[in-house]
Amino acid sequence: MTYIDSALALSHAARWDLALRLLDSVPLDEATARTAAEVAAECDWHTGSDLGPARREIAEKICGPTWDLAFLQLKHDYMTALRGPGGYLFGPAGKDPQVLTEMRARCDRLASTADSPVRRGWAHMYLGLIADNHFAERDVAPEHYAIALAAGESGDPLLEREALRHLGDHDRDRGDLDSAQQRWERATEVGARAGLVCGTLAQQMLLAVLTRDRGDLAGADRLATEIARWAGALGLPRLTEQAQNFLAGRRVA
Repeated sequence: MTYIDSALALSHAARWDLALRLLDSVPLDEATARTAAEVAAECDWHTGSDLGPARREIAEKICGPTWDLAFLQLKHDYMTALRGPGGYLFGPAGKDPQVLTEMRARCDRLASTADSPVRRGWAHMYLGLIADNHFAERDVAPEHYAIALAAGESGDPLLEREALRHLGDHDRDRGDLDSAQQRWERATEVGARAGLVCGTLAQQMLLAVLTRDRGDLAGADRLATEIARWAGALGLPRLTEQAQNFLAGRRVA
């Protein structure tokens, strides 16, 4: 395992501080700069930090304009547009129609210029997320998620997990709880096998929602209580708040 692999494994385990310290301890080159930008972006998503822009700027100076860095910028912009006034909950902040339309156009370009099925799959994943969460086009998103799932199954478990997560949401939305459960349980397995701590906890949160849908309120609360405990211990404010909102009877974003 290389130090790049080790840093990514630490990032997947929600140890972003250690991952960045490891990368900062070796000579700065294109691989370390790009990986540091990826790790910082993940930390920002899960904790509400703001490490990504500076790390991405360093990577751009060393690597030049690359597909991967353009995709990181898109992910940052997508996250920024989702953040509400409280910082961690999804909300209306930043939902400028012109900004969102431009974001979608950039994502389209990323899909058309991707040089591998996995990169193309990630671009379609975000085309689906943008359609779902910024344009409320629930009928459009699943087609993109299906492309992402096929790409993930062929070579990227993190993409596979992400696509399963959101396809399961659409299953639940149309009342197919069995299919939702099958996809969400598989997503939990795939994420856990890849060492993805935050993703596995987030999937457990969806399984708590499904448990409640099936009428097992006590079981759902027990699961959400443990998720809140784990997320709090790991310093994951957004997931902690989601679990606490669930326990308080409010909608989980």
